[in-house]
Amino acid sequence: MNDDAALGGLLAVLMAYMILVMVISLAVAIVMIVSNWKINVKAGQPGWAVLVPFYSLYIHLKVLQRPSYWIWLYIGSIITSVIFIGLIGIIILSILDAIRLAKVFGKGDGFIVGLIIFPIIFYPMLAFGDAHYQQLEN
Repeated sequence: MNDDAALGGLLAVLMAYMILVMVISLAVAIVMIVSNWKINVKAGQPGWAVLVPFYSLYIHLKVLQRPSYWIWLYIGSIITSVIFIGLIGIIILSILDAIRLAKVFGKGDGFIVGLIIFPIIFYPMLAFGDAHYQQLEN
């Protein structure tokens, strides 16, 4: 076997792998968009908001019953994510969001862990399950 044929075979395998990763990523993205859309609707917010950058973050804060100024925490974490501290901020905010999301839908600690570790499973469970949105008492 010559080197060109081996290289061609390797490139074909890499291309197939890249296509597989893209298809799986697209499927995960669609599941999460549909789930977040349904969660917004359950919370009395517009579902389409998940498709609009920054507005979706504002609506997300309303669903979580957080003050509007929290948007600056997210924006600051995103801007500084090029350094390690920003990534830590994003992780912390994601965990706090999972905790709050479970609470506004009346779910317990086990569900919180599921939202953090297996969001692709637990967000659809929240969206399409029998959970009801409720106002929290601060």
